[in-house]
Amino acid sequence: MITRSGHLRLSLALLTALALTGTALATAAPTPSPPTALAVEDDGADCPVALPGSTPANPRLPDPFTRIDGSRVTSLADWRCRRAEIRELAERHVYGDKPAKPASVTGTVSRTSISVTATHQGRTASFSAGVDAPSGAGPFPAVIVVGGFGADTAAIKAAGAAVISYDPLAVGREGTPRSSKQGAFYTLHGASSPTGLLAAWAWGASRIIDVIEQSGSATIRADGIGVTGCSRYGKSAFAVGAFDQRVALTMPIESGSAGAPAFRSIAGESGAQPLSSAYGEQPWLGDAFSAYTGNPNALPIDTHQVIGMIAPRGLLLLENPHVDWLAARAGSVASLAGAEVYKALGAADNISYWSDVQDGTHCASRSEWRGPIQDNIREHLLKSGNAPQVFRISAKKAGNLAQWRDWQTPVLTGGGEPTSTTTTTTTTTTGVTTTTTPPPGTGCTASASVNQWNGGFVATVTVTANRAITGWTVGATLPPGATITNSWNTTRTGTSGPVTFTDAGFNGALAAGRSTEFGYQATGTAPTSALTCTAR
Repeated sequence: MITRSGHLRLSLALLTALALTGTALATAAPTPSPPTALAVEDDGADCPVALPGSTPANPRLPDPFTRIDGSRVTSLADWRCRRAEIRELAERHVYGDKPAKPASVTGTVSRTSISVTATHQGRTASFSAGVDAPSGAGPFPAVIVVGGFGADTAAIKAAGAAVISYDPLAVGREGTPRSSKQGAFYTLHGASSPTGLLAAWAWGASRIIDVIEQSGSATIRADGIGVTGCSRYGKSAFAVGAFDQRVALTMPIESGSAGAPAFRSIAGESGAQPLSSAYGEQPWLGDAFSAYTGNPNALPIDTHQVIGMIAPRGLLLLENPHVDWLAARAGSVASLAGAEVYKALGAADNISYWSDVQDGTHCASRSEWRGPIQDNIREHLLKSGNAPQVFRISAKKAGNLAQWRDWQTPVLTGGGEPTSTTTTTTTTTTGVTTTTTPPPGTGCTASASVNQWNGGFVATVTVTANRAITGWTVGATLPPGATITNSWNTTRTGTSGPVTFTDAGFNGALAAGRSTEFGYQATGTAPTSALTCTAR
């Protein structure tokens, strides 16, 4: 039995508020999301978690909504301790333990620097970070830029946030053997600690936030902290946001293997950095991950659940489809699956993904990303905007979520769920869900979940059999200007206007009550008219 003690219970009220405001009728204007950062590093620290000794191998992404004991999450209140389970699984199997705040953390904050001194069991370690604040008196929200590589710092400052330059190598050095790790974290917790660098770097970022909190937010606002990084520092930014719920906005860029891309999907993606390479290149991942480098299906967790740890807080995932090594297809798989957690929590507009870029240079400052970065800073750090959810997935690296999951996203109770009717069209602040109940004799039902952005959308369509069927056809009518560019798990007729989708053979036969999924990507605006479904 594992517990983490001493933290406030704040998330239930927060999630309930999100659910109450996250869904609106199609004719309503988008409602700005409420603040999503919490006042504590780990809100589920007091949840008892009993991890299993082993779990059966699973070639698909594990269900984020099924608890360790096999029961399923049904309410918003359930998610708090389900997240605690996911955290423990991530620490045990992927990252290694990220310890809680040491007994003593002291330091200073100014317009130019932050100093940190931490003491644990008689050992003391110190490190510092630079600060580049915008003009004006402050206090300012701030984005921690890990390793100096991340979102364009000029764009961050132009949006009104300070830049905190965090050198993670002072906390956990690269180029060291796993048996003799070095840096401030390992000075406190031992050179042979099984904790990998990503968790150590996340621990260091949390201690920076501790000092900001203790400073009284005179210069930097503790309730307006973001984090970003690119490449290996994108891996770090992903871990920082997942393991500290005080981070309001997480922006990992081109994080590759050991970052946001799904471990299971990486294994089959041509040219992607193999898990064994990511594990061996540097001690980024925890020592325990060695057991899974050649068998990710044995992992009881995957990165879509780590995305779920960030939910419902702001998350902007930015990827590069031009460099195969970066595993952008696996990144889109994890992001689409993680977005299902955001949807269940009523906060689907708080996650965005963008891999549709022209410049293939690794870690370039791209003009396409400047707007989304600044929009997210204004919404999640300045609390002054309403960033539109964006899912722009490059056709070069478009993942197929239907291939990777055999679970459905629940409607969690606790406020705000839509009411079922014979034919329902509901538009959230982030997408469209259309459900059609077929006339008698048609034999199937089709429903579409849509991630819409400015200029395009991705639709995931679920086909459910009302009786035993041997095949199905779904009809849809795209609005003027919408054109399909890609589809999967289906045979398609047409690219615009009236289009039909027929099963791909392997997914045509369904028993009564069973479902399958297919998907498509298109330019323009998603259809809101009812789908039709006929069965053979």
